[in-house]
Amino acid sequence: MIIRNIKELEGTDRDVPFDDHNRSLRLILSKDGMGFSFHKTLIKKGGPYHWHYKHHLETCFCTEGHGIIRDLESGESHVIKPDTIYILDHYDNHTFEALKDTILISVFNPPVKGREVHQKDGSYAI
Repeated sequence: MIIRNIKELEGTDRDVPFDDHNRSLRLILSKDGMGFSFHKTLIKKGGPYHWHYKHHLETCFCTEGHGIIRDLESGESHVIKPDTIYILDHYDNHTFEALKDTILISVFNPPVKGREVHQKDGSYAI
């Protein structure tokens, strides 16, 4: 059994800054052996940020804030607000714009290993 608290992760190697002033707190990583990684992602008002996980599937559940996700293939945009989930089930090329500070609870498959950050093309290295 593993028990973790976000406060215990702050300032450790599981507290990963990205895209200037955003943070990913990584509660579960590949080395935990669960087959997925689990993150609390804090996105400050701003963007749009380009993300394109070419090697990972991701699901995000919004717990706080307000944003717009845009599918760069179809051009469709969707409002993301508390109690909304979005599922990137086809390695979707997208942008996310936070209209307010936003908190997302994210799951990645395959799991991230640790301190991955977005590459120039918006993906994480595998």
